[in-house]
Amino acid sequence: MFPWRVGVPRDQTSGLEKWEAPDPAEWIPRGYAVVNIDARGSFKSDGDIHVYGTQEGRDGYDSIEWIAQQSWCNTKVTMAGNSWLSTTQWFIAAEQPPHLCCMAPWEGLGDYYRESICRGGIPDHAFWDVLMAWYCGPNQREDVGAMVDKYGLWNDYWEDKKPKLRNISVPMYATASYSTGLHTEGSVRGFQLSRSAEKWLRWTTTQEWHDIYQRENIDDLQKFLDKYMRGIDNGWEKTPRIRQSMLGYNRPSVVNQPASIYPPADFHYHTLFLDAGTKTLNKSKPTSSSSATYHAESRTDDGVAFVHKFEQYTELCGISKATLYMSTDDHDDMDVYVVIRKLDKDGRALWHQNIPMKDLPESTTPEQIPNENVWRYIGPNGRLRASHREVTQESLDGLSQEEYHKLMGPAYVYHPHTSRQPVSRGEVVKLEISLWPGGIVFDAGESMSLEVKGRLPILPEFEGLGDKVVNHNVGRHTLHTGPGHESQFFVSLREGQ
Repeated sequence: MFPWRVGVPRDQTSGLEKWEAPDPAEWIPRGYAVVNIDARGSFKSDGDIHVYGTQEGRDGYDSIEWIAQQSWCNTKVTMAGNSWLSTTQWFIAAEQPPHLCCMAPWEGLGDYYRESICRGGIPDHAFWDVLMAWYCGPNQREDVGAMVDKYGLWNDYWEDKKPKLRNISVPMYATASYSTGLHTEGSVRGFQLSRSAEKWLRWTTTQEWHDIYQRENIDDLQKFLDKYMRGIDNGWEKTPRIRQSMLGYNRPSVVNQPASIYPPADFHYHTLFLDAGTKTLNKSKPTSSSSATYHAESRTDDGVAFVHKFEQYTELCGISKATLYMSTDDHDDMDVYVVIRKLDKDGRALWHQNIPMKDLPESTTPEQIPNENVWRYIGPNGRLRASHREVTQESLDGLSQEEYHKLMGPAYVYHPHTSRQPVSRGEVVKLEISLWPGGIVFDAGESMSLEVKGRLPILPEFEGLGDKVVNHNVGRHTLHTGPGHESQFFVSLREGQ
């Protein structure tokens, strides 16, 4: 499924490591014990398998407190790992186990409903159906796919699968990447919204499984752990709070640029207006009304694209927002997808290679790179079901709205998903769609393309998954621009080198 071990040579790990976890053969000589826990209901563990939520958090609490009492433990316990092993950290740390002294969530989603299985209010459990089929245990397992089909609106079940980030206060070393269809927003929310006073975020330019086993990253993690687990005065606190990276696609990426806030202070938000008549994104508003239509249920219709050419070197960083005025004559709902593409100077759409060519077999060519999201990153994307278009303020304990907006930025949109507002046929409705955090470098003469379409705009995570994704759309969608329907794109840019 994942050829060439995603660029991690076989002799770079021992085989003792669990999936997406630190390698005991690497960490025991560094002075650490590694405990890999079979979660409730998995393999020979008692009980039923739970998918995230309070139960996993409490089980993690119990595990940490048991570990702290063992004779080989100095009473200090941490957590580390990718994906599920990162996601569960949000829930476990929120339970505040007394002997958890720090955490290293290296890419993990947070709000399971909003960030994955029903992102934008659109049920999408294809990935989770495949993943859950791999799970094994003696008893039962939650059927999250059946749950989202039956309970498509927000309720207490989904609330339980949203981590209480404001309960997290331990030191944190988090990572985030763009090359995932699962974790980017959760990584940013966990870092930004936790109460931890001592926390660091490193943006990566490679895929998470490749990143976790690189020697320089292992050494970096040890420096963090030595500081908090062993009390070593090693200067870790001088590490930049944020190390920002942005993808170059067809040029070198910007890597580990120091910053104190996200996005960095020298980025500024710009409003670009969509013009359906010229298919462009412009700083000036179009003077006449126009529209563009695409076939939303088609597997081959690529929707409509709006292009903005950069006259000088420009970097994009942060969460973006598309405000679109949409209608349909064919149904009472629309599932709308948006994505930012980088175009070269000849207008060709590019993709970023998530595994460096230097780490692949010598004879590998770009054409041999699998056509999947693990390997090829398209761009920042967002989605929204029109009947879920209501917008509200997210309320978090001990955080004012002013502080919240400072942390999440002016482009972040929070939908309650608590009720359905059908669209009348022909009615033009306003859709506010946040795009996941992006980081892209544009040279002068290159362009940014905002694509709007009726199907998933990124590649499937792995082979065969694309055929399992359901398109719920019916008929055609029309996007309106110009006076009265000022569709626009709100994006954070830094212009000039």
